[in-house]
Amino acid sequence: MDRNEGNQELYARMIATMVREAELQPFDRSAVARVIEHGARMVGDAEKLSMEGEHLKDLLREANHRAKENGNGVVTAADVQRAIDERIYRADRLRERMQEAILRDTVLIETDGEEVGQINGLSIIPLGGFIFGRPTRITARTRMGKGEVVDIEREVELGGPIHSKGVLILAGFLGARYAAETPLSLSASLVFEQSYSQIEGDSASSAELYALLSSLADVPIKQSLAVTGSVNQRGQVQAIGGVNQKIEGFFDICEARGLTGEQGVLIPASNVKNLMLREDVVDAAAEGRFHIYPVETVDEGIEILTGVPAGKRGEGKETPEDEYPEGTINYRVARRLAELAEKRSEFGKESEGE
Repeated sequence: MDRNEGNQELYARMIATMVREAELQPFDRSAVARVIEHGARMVGDAEKLSMEGEHLKDLLREANHRAKENGNGVVTAADVQRAIDERIYRADRLRERMQEAILRDTVLIETDGEEVGQINGLSIIPLGGFIFGRPTRITARTRMGKGEVVDIEREVELGGPIHSKGVLILAGFLGARYAAETPLSLSASLVFEQSYSQIEGDSASSAELYALLSSLADVPIKQSLAVTGSVNQRGQVQAIGGVNQKIEGFFDICEARGLTGEQGVLIPASNVKNLMLREDVVDAAAEGRFHIYPVETVDEGIEILTGVPAGKRGEGKETPEDEYPEGTINYRVARRLAELAEKRSEFGKESEGE
């Protein structure tokens, strides 16, 4: 249901009815507010509330049990939060093991420094009613070729059709933007490093494109940042699911290693309305120890990731209308692709001469 002032009041009344029917201790204002927040978190949308009654009833009973242990005679927000935390604790063994593997450098994820053609993507893993996010290293390699963007996951049948569609869109974007009137003489390979199971969805397609642009431009990407979001052939970043869990998955790794104030996550601007983050993540963002960057286009994202301007055609006094300003990401990519096209042409002539 929509989360507005009138419906929140009705939701509070529904909570009161559940409490009375289950003969629980009274819930104070802070407890009711926390349950309402959790109702929005269940939907993964700050503008909606879950009507999953049985889940809410279970939460109310457990919060009541915690309040009885405290002997306060009333359920507070702290009791509700403890019930939520303990629910997660009972289900998050796999998440802990995966985080431990990253922190012990068994699974390679960097949260500082810079690398060319390497980026932190974000994915989610559902375990029944529990969903958690984790970062995954994505790498791109580029060389002269026939305009192919090879998805290694698809080649070995680990990539699903939606993921493969996202990779094919990247080739369309590169050809339309940088090689509309010349052959796209590129061969690129993309891979999710240390992945050993099926990969599905297009929520990493923007991260894959950033890695490709970094490799072509030979400009490093900040490893203190992670990325989620799909992309279309026009370079617009599109909404994805599980945005809260993805942000929190990268935040947990950064926090365990020590927040530096440089770390953060790029998300689609259209996902801002879905943000219902944990309180510790909200506090860190408010204090400037962790950052969340909403982006609408690939150009916005690559500027944040590299610190180098993306560049627009004809931008600048001395720049021709059909060219990018010198030194920008788009200029470096266009120049590299032009060089590859020229070399491929020369190689073809030499082959014909032989």
